[in-house]
Amino acid sequence: MPQFFMNKRLIILLVSIIVLVALIGFSLRERSKLTWPEQFIKDTTGWVQSLVSKPTNYVAGFFENLQDLTTTYQENKELKSRVENLASLEAQVQELKQDNQDLRAVLGEKKTLRDYEPLPATVIGRNPDRWHEMIIIDKGKLNGVKKDMAVVTANGLIGKVKSVTQFSSTVQLLSSMDPKNRISAIVQGKTNVYGLVEGYDSEKNLLQVKAIPAGADIQKGQTVITSGLGDVFPKGLMIGKVVEVKQDQYGLNLTALVKPGADFYDIKTVIVTKRSMATASDTSTTTGTGE
Repeated sequence: MPQFFMNKRLIILLVSIIVLVALIGFSLRERSKLTWPEQFIKDTTGWVQSLVSKPTNYVAGFFENLQDLTTTYQENKELKSRVENLASLEAQVQELKQDNQDLRAVLGEKKTLRDYEPLPATVIGRNPDRWHEMIIIDKGKLNGVKKDMAVVTANGLIGKVKSVTQFSSTVQLLSSMDPKNRISAIVQGKTNVYGLVEGYDSEKNLLQVKAIPAGADIQKGQTVITSGLGDVFPKGLMIGKVVEVKQDQYGLNLTALVKPGADFYDIKTVIVTKRSMATASDTSTTTGTGE
């Protein structure tokens, strides 16, 4: 008799397992319609969730809006102070510009290293394999574009003209790993520090400004611009901001890691800068031709 009950229990267990597996398989298979119990449970669960979530979302939204309102108030307060400072700075800049013009008029200097003629251009080509190295623009020799001219966006310098055809030009970006891609730069501060934009850290997306004297005082957040001493680029083009300073591998000089002002990834329109002041190469050419 006990043997019979044990067999009966084993049979019931096996049947239960089979039914359970069948139900699981039935529920997992793709079906266009749910069964009536499934629909009832799903509708009931959804109604309960909706009943609980609406008050919860309302309370959470209230506190979130309150926090946003506080943040907006603080931002508005800060922006007002910046606007007041901006108006003051604009007045100072205007006065300095006028003083500069007056002094240049007295000295008879009409052009400086900062002067250049802007030439707007549109990006018409970019090779996916060399996305961080080259772009092609729709201006060429017929528009006055020459090799090594600086190319900028509204946010800063992006590179220089590498080659020119009649109707288009290829621009080499600062993010290119070409070791010959060097640019003379100034780290602005109480005392300007000169260096060379040379290399790009692709992991950190930062430019490397090298050949900085070991004793130079460079702080995080200082602005880096073109020096105008490289005989090609005009002076004062925005390059970026210093984020880190470290010694080079020999410990003789410093290297500043600079966050670019311009976005090298998303480039649609650019400006080619044609330097107004005659360069040394132009002077030597003129002398050689006897003009």
